[in-house]
Amino acid sequence: MNIALIGLPKSGKTTIFNALTGLEAETGEYTSRRVEPNRGVVTVEDPRVDELSRLYAPRKTIYATVEFVDFAGLTSDSQGELFTGEGLQLVKSSDALAAVVRNFSDEVLDSTYGAPDPAAEAEQIYSELLLSDQILAEKRIERIHADIQRGRKTSALESEKQVLQRIVDQLEEGYPVRDAGLTEEEKKKISGFQFFTAKPLFVILNSGEERYGAQSDEVRRISGRFPVVEFAGSFEMELSRLDDPESQKAFMDDFGISESARKRLTSFAYSALGYITFFTVGQDEVRAWAIHSGSDAVEAAGTVHSDLARGFIRAEVFSFDDLTKLGSEKAVKAAGKFRVEGKQYIVHDGDILNIRFSV
Repeated sequence: MNIALIGLPKSGKTTIFNALTGLEAETGEYTSRRVEPNRGVVTVEDPRVDELSRLYAPRKTIYATVEFVDFAGLTSDSQGELFTGEGLQLVKSSDALAAVVRNFSDEVLDSTYGAPDPAAEAEQIYSELLLSDQILAEKRIERIHADIQRGRKTSALESEKQVLQRIVDQLEEGYPVRDAGLTEEEKKKISGFQFFTAKPLFVILNSGEERYGAQSDEVRRISGRFPVVEFAGSFEMELSRLDDPESQKAFMDDFGISESARKRLTSFAYSALGYITFFTVGQDEVRAWAIHSGSDAVEAAGTVHSDLARGFIRAEVFSFDDLTKLGSEKAVKAAGKFRVEGKQYIVHDGDILNIRFSV
């Protein structure tokens, strides 16, 4: 899973990035203008992986991961371009967008950008994304019209134009591409555009210590429009740099935080973005894999390797819960909990899969 951290300048994106990854990317009111994004990969903590590793004693144990990419402050020019160069491609290829909004006071920032208004920031970011997608779709429609006028009209071009016009109408009404009700075939027609609003979007409320947990009205204002999770960014960045687990726990208890920022956000992202985890097991490797809820066995196989999806024959399936309850694969089979499933099988969270394939 790849999540792009976006937001207005000085909203604390890099602070949140550091809190999540444990890295030390440059932060502050007067940081130099950077173009290259910060990137970091974090492990998704999952006690089920630990238990499977205990049962199978594999040579390798691999957890699911989330990559966070932290971009420079989001701005738009007269052409509606929010990102350029490598930044544009990284945002376009991300699985989801996390909009960081400022909910902390700072004398310098308040004098430059005004008092924090996280709900207004969230709406501004959303509007910029809508506008950027609309400009992109309209430019493509103009090029299609030009091709048609040159005598290059085809059914494929006409079909693409109709889909794009529906998208423009949707965006003008303030609704994202992901809610346009497109069929799978229509989604394929526009997949190359990688529209921003075709991606899931959630908000990270970056609160100061004095505001954390006390902004229930602010959270409700935002959550009425977008999924939202709150962090005390600066506090949690410093917390992530403590090496001693006991010291970490003591500070978290004092602040009323039960879990690390990393664990809270990965759990939130899985829930908000509709991801589940399945496992592959054996003496060589125990591994967790993240897929969208509702994915079938072939899509799960493709997550492991494209050859498994291309040559899919069947999936041998049993559940983590049944395995830990009964104690072994042999006991799972004896209890009739070991199944053979076909291509249409919908994978469930906690499934353990063994893919049979031929290429």
